[in-house]
Amino acid sequence: MSAVGLVFSNIHDQNIPDLTRKRTMASVPFGCRYRLIDFTLSNMVNSGITKIGVITHNNYQSLLDHIGTGKDWDLARRSGGIKLLPPFITSYSGAGANKLYSTRLEAMMGAMEFLSRCTDDYVVMSDCDAISNIDLGDVIRQHKETCADVTVVTTKVDTDSLEIASGSAVISSDENNRISEIVHFNRRIKGIKEISTNIIVATRKYLLSAISDASSHGYTSFYTDIIDRNLLRANYFVYHYDGFYVQINSLSEYYASNMKLLDEGVRRSLFGEANRPILTKVRNSAPTRYAEGANVSNSLIADGCVVEGVVENSIIFRGVKIGRGAVVRNCILMQDTVVGDDVSLNCVVSDKNVLIKDGRNLSGHSTLPFFIGKGTMI
Repeated sequence: MSAVGLVFSNIHDQNIPDLTRKRTMASVPFGCRYRLIDFTLSNMVNSGITKIGVITHNNYQSLLDHIGTGKDWDLARRSGGIKLLPPFITSYSGAGANKLYSTRLEAMMGAMEFLSRCTDDYVVMSDCDAISNIDLGDVIRQHKETCADVTVVTTKVDTDSLEIASGSAVISSDENNRISEIVHFNRRIKGIKEISTNIIVATRKYLLSAISDASSHGYTSFYTDIIDRNLLRANYFVYHYDGFYVQINSLSEYYASNMKLLDEGVRRSLFGEANRPILTKVRNSAPTRYAEGANVSNSLIADGCVVEGVVENSIIFRGVKIGRGAVVRNCILMQDTVVGDDVSLNCVVSDKNVLIKDGRNLSGHSTLPFFIGKGTMI
């Protein structure tokens, strides 16, 4: 039972343009020391998947820097390992010819050669805009037992209270977990619904045949043009996942997802599985230094920081410096942010290498955090 992984690093970049202007969705920082792709790669590696292709599109320099040879995920291998699949030009003709892919199915068409060269039985596909710690081995086992062509991992969400991207697939299934209906989310859909996590297991030979057929017909949507068109002819099933899951659909959802990590129960469910650790790039930084008079409460602070002021309910990445008299509340400060003396910050999201000079007072709201772009001086 061998499987190959396929990761979509740029899908849904448009949902948080503030953070993806100079990077891919996959390399967006999260939770003090991680990148979003760390959760996807860790889920695959922890399930025994050691051959992974990462489909890129643009702005992927930071992704290359982060992944490197893949050794931090035990993917620096002579056979298999991690492979970056560079951007491609869509091969079909017509008005949209000679352009970079814009949908999941078009991205799969560009990965056809990679998939064709594999000898694995199954393909596990995943986006990078969702955060979970899932046993993909169990998903593959169900896929095999049901003789499925495609298995889609779904989770229940409250559509009334959770912000969901319009492109998310809402999936209905029968008592045997066979998919019976699939629709794209819209504001008329209310209540508790099963949505796709965009983690998909497919039989490799079937997937290659389906992609080839879609290419010949000029199809562009995986869910609409493959799944929905073939519901009565193919074996499509769902795998119900009830563990911790968040989907990054906007800057406010990114902020809220980070803030959830301040809950010990959430941290335990996401990082507490002894046999399923979340792996990331290792950096040898000095321990964080807390100056006399510093006060920190209910916060996550990475290594290499210097804290001289007050930090409350915040996520602080590596190398951040917080000056004397500064008060940082409900904030996300990314790597190498410098906060001057007597600064007041509330509900602020700062990208990397931001400088906030002495005496500044900045405030947003949890539903609309104040965002400071990469390398900005205020």
